[in-house]
Amino acid sequence: MREENTVESCLKKRILVLDGAMGTLLQANAFDEKDFRGERFADWPVPLQGNNDLLSITQPQAVAEVHRSYFAAGADIVETNTFSSSSIAQADYQLEDYAYELNKVSASLARKVADEFSALEPHKPRFVAGSIGPTNKTASLSPDVNRPEYRAISFDELRLAYREQTEGLIDGGSDLLLVETIFDTLNAKAALFAIDEVLEERGIRLPVMVSGTITDASGRTLSGQTSEAFWISLKHADLFSVGFNCALGASQLRPYIELLSKQADCAISVHPNAGLPNAFGEYDQGPAQMAEQMKEYLDLGLVNIIGGCCGTTPEHIAELASLVEAYSPRLIPETTLQDS
Repeated sequence: MREENTVESCLKKRILVLDGAMGTLLQANAFDEKDFRGERFADWPVPLQGNNDLLSITQPQAVAEVHRSYFAAGADIVETNTFSSSSIAQADYQLEDYAYELNKVSASLARKVADEFSALEPHKPRFVAGSIGPTNKTASLSPDVNRPEYRAISFDELRLAYREQTEGLIDGGSDLLLVETIFDTLNAKAALFAIDEVLEERGIRLPVMVSGTITDASGRTLSGQTSEAFWISLKHADLFSVGFNCALGASQLRPYIELLSKQADCAISVHPNAGLPNAFGEYDQGPAQMAEQMKEYLDLGLVNIIGGCCGTTPEHIAELASLVEAYSPRLIPETTLQDS
């Protein structure tokens, strides 16, 4: 890829647009158990419905279409369908041995679609972010209130799982890696450690994005960190970007992005939900309303990368892509909290 078409060079010129929700669009297909299984897993001993990551193998055309719809809406970056593709998360379906394949296949699907759009619009290259979710276990907290010292997972177990996931995502053609929806910073540290190991062994460099999640109105992650503490815990990692996603809508998330924007000496990303869920767990915030709230981020010069999380659709992303055209990206400060 030419130097002017790298994700780093594009970030200097404009605000980049990340895609929206993967699950929201896949669920619209109303796939049943048979669809999730496909021919390959027809006789699998446990139910597979709900394992959206498996659809990259059993329904690849549906996953590719999600990527295609977001690129068509104006996204610069799409995330791979690998949020739960670690061996730890896939153990729920007895599919832990398929983790590497899931990541490689998912990244390859996104890579193919990205290359299609880059070829059609060379002035707007498209990129693939390898999505690395938090897993369904936490290294800092006990799942048993009666045993506060107990941990369901160790740092090394997380490291090994993240390492396998990273290898698959790289081999599938990811341009960058996104450690996202972080509720426990120790999990994220294991992921970053694993990524560093793989990149060093291969003698390559890839941009690494980190995105935490604020769990409620306390303004803290599940493991108890404020946005400033979250950044300070991870700033050693030479990150491409840091930000927040999920849990909250744009208006609720803005104060924490504002604090982070003042501290971080790297790019800032944000991809909030389409508002807060209603009583049925659904998201009612429309594209125009979300864009109106996201405009406040742009007016304040807070962000370099924006997108959507739960409940967002290509229509939401199209509104955001149109919105950012009138704005310049956030200027990355030369000093941080530690330096001042």
